[in-house]
Amino acid sequence: MHTEIMYRPSYSLAVVTLDPNERINVEAGSMVSMSAGIQLETKAAGGILASLKRSLLGGESFFMNEYRASAQGGQLSLAPALPGDMVVLNLQEDEELLVQSGSYVASAQSISIDTKWGGAKTFFASEGLFLLRCSGQGPLILSSYGAIHEMWLDVDERYTVDTGHLVAFGEGMGFDVRAAGGLKSTLFSGEGLVVELTGPGRVLVQTRSADALLAWLTPQVQRRLPKNQ
Repeated sequence: MHTEIMYRPSYSLAVVTLDPNERINVEAGSMVSMSAGIQLETKAAGGILASLKRSLLGGESFFMNEYRASAQGGQLSLAPALPGDMVVLNLQEDEELLVQSGSYVASAQSISIDTKWGGAKTFFASEGLFLLRCSGQGPLILSSYGAIHEMWLDVDERYTVDTGHLVAFGEGMGFDVRAAGGLKSTLFSGEGLVVELTGPGRVLVQTRSADALLAWLTPQVQRRLPKNQ
């Protein structure tokens, strides 16, 4: 499987070239186009219980689409719902990433997708108490709202990220969710919850926040709605 990311970072498109009879798991609604001969099968990946966890707790689709290339191979193009960036991560053996809800696009058959319970202290403003756990070995395609910025933290190095901008981080990293500052800062600074990450490990952040867009858009829409007489 070979993937090329085009038109990044604003309107990214992942063009995936599959080997003969190769299969790829794709999040429902992400397919843009595909070559002749590719077959689609929709299934509850990992079984009913795993799909329920991924759907109800992780915010992803209950069903996963599996695309299989013909004996001659094939090509598939994928894109997320929101404008923004995409990235291909080649997970190494035993590597695990925790991914925010909505960022998973596709992965090789060798990648397992599950939900991760983090405890009450890990409450994310929009993501809830669960994140997606992606583990295994092979390519993983993720998306973001805005461009993706990747960092590597050294041992015991700490870094703070707004929860609405966090895309993914290594499962073995320490992390603690807290208010951005004191009560006054939390209420009036425009910054809500942040997550403090502790290395070593990989961190991916997005340059825009869907929550911030909604916060800006909602009053604009309300002002234009007709008022009741």
